[in-house]
Amino acid sequence: MKKLLIQSAKILDHQSAFNGKIADVLVSDGKIAEIGKNISISDKDTLVVSAKGQVLSAGFFDLNVNFGEPGLETKEDMGTGCMTAASGGFTGLALMPNTQPPIHSKAEVSYLKSKSKNNLVEVYPLGCISHKREGHELAEMYDMQQSGAIAFTDGNRPVSNAGLMSRALLYTKSFEGLIISYAEDQDIAGNAKMNEGLMSTYLGMKGNPSLAEELMIARDLYLAEYNDARIHFSTISSSKSVDLIRKAKKAGIKVSCDVAAHNLVFTEDELEGFESNFKVKPPLRTKKDQSALIAGLKDGTIDAIVSQHSPHEIEFKNVEFEIASYGIIGLQTALPVALKAGLSLETIIEKMAIAPRNILGLSIPQLKIGNSANFILFNPEEEWVLNEESNRSKSSNSPFFGKKLIGKVKLVYNNGQYIIF
Repeated sequence: MKKLLIQSAKILDHQSAFNGKIADVLVSDGKIAEIGKNISISDKDTLVVSAKGQVLSAGFFDLNVNFGEPGLETKEDMGTGCMTAASGGFTGLALMPNTQPPIHSKAEVSYLKSKSKNNLVEVYPLGCISHKREGHELAEMYDMQQSGAIAFTDGNRPVSNAGLMSRALLYTKSFEGLIISYAEDQDIAGNAKMNEGLMSTYLGMKGNPSLAEELMIARDLYLAEYNDARIHFSTISSSKSVDLIRKAKKAGIKVSCDVAAHNLVFTEDELEGFESNFKVKPPLRTKKDQSALIAGLKDGTIDAIVSQHSPHEIEFKNVEFEIASYGIIGLQTALPVALKAGLSLETIIEKMAIAPRNILGLSIPQLKIGNSANFILFNPEEEWVLNEESNRSKSSNSPFFGKKLIGKVKLVYNNGQYIIF
């Protein structure tokens, strides 16, 4: 294996003695061999990468990713999905169970673990809470956990049955499992296609009020408190949701949450042109909600940023807004979107590399001599365009397609493998 020398990178790792400093990093046999100024090399086979003006940090980790495998490989398969993740700076991800069949038994978990073995990008399957994601009976959660499921969720379907959610929280508590809740009261949300507000009224479309999300968050917080169990809310979107979770944390409830990157830069106003690539769930909400989400990230209420990568074939998105599928691809654009939202590099690294792993109880990569190399190199000021040439996904359903973005991943290293972009 070739040695790799990264020269003159700015290291951002609060666990490292070199945090905030410009240094060289030498990697040999998949481990960090040396960190320092002006590292000299005698081995002519060493690959040298000039990193002036670039940042070296722990690899990102995404808590909310959808591929298509098994069953929906035309959207995204393991190979294209992992390459897309790597090009966005992710060296690890949690894979949602929104597949056919769903990830609701140890057989599907074992399949995904086997298919992703030894990848540069580490894939952690999320098992279903309920059998077939139907919300009627608990899935084989303990068996899935023993086979490698990192946590449990019904993906983009809420668990409407309060009794089932309570039993899931209590059951997973016995083996320190984690329940991830997608908060939506379906009876209130109905078949709405966008946020309920001025824009939905203007467009004459049925709206999905933030109340649908907030009621479910309130319910699940009560259930988590009652069972003294951990709960994580994925892709919260409203200001009141932030307030509910902030108060719950202060009350000692074991809660964490994340936000989708696109909710930090887009609002319901984008939907005026009925562009289907802005159709996401939870929906894009108001500027007030957007401001509250960014404030929640900065004050620690919101723990993580996710891509909510949701690839779709063209026939599911290049149609009328009313019938288009929800979701956009986001793995490659999460970093530039977080930068566009005005977050500091330190905050981005905390919310996209450190906190997600802490939530799942995974070890945090450290830029330390002797440690296995798990890092990314990125230029926070480089401009690039997401287009057919740069897009690594099978799908192209992104509002950023053809647009200029700022913030480019240049190199990823993990599991003894590296890719230079």
